[in-house]
Amino acid sequence: QVQLVEAGGGLVQAGASLTLSCAPSGRTLSFYAMGWFRQAPGKEREFVAAIKRSMSSTVYAESLKGRFTISRDNGKNSVYLQMNNLKPEDTAVYYCAARLDVLADFTAPQRTDEYSYWGQGTQVTVSS
Repeated sequence: QVQLVEAGGGLVQAGASLTLSCAPSGRTLSFYAMGWFRQAPGKEREFVAAIKRSMSSTVYAESLKGRFTISRDNGKNSVYLQMNNLKPEDTAVYYCAARLDVLADFTAPQRTDEYSYWGQGTQVTVSS
């Protein structure tokens, strides 16, 4: 069992930046592909970004490319989501997710049902 804990959410003004972090409890993330998802009120959970074990393999939601950056530090056993130029429409609960990486996969998974473990989420609110 992998327990994930997100941190770094908060209330910011439009145009600001935030960095979310995700760390596991009692397990190394080195063997896992990691993803970030978000869910706004009344909407379905949507894919944000994902990263394979290999830190060079990342994938993003098309609409977020250029503003959001996913990264990982296996030495610190953490995954990060850098969010720049935040907009009110980025307001959502952001979730970290993990699943054992499949080496044959070209990219990290992008569907919620592909992930085995989820964090509790961290709220990001962007005011206009």
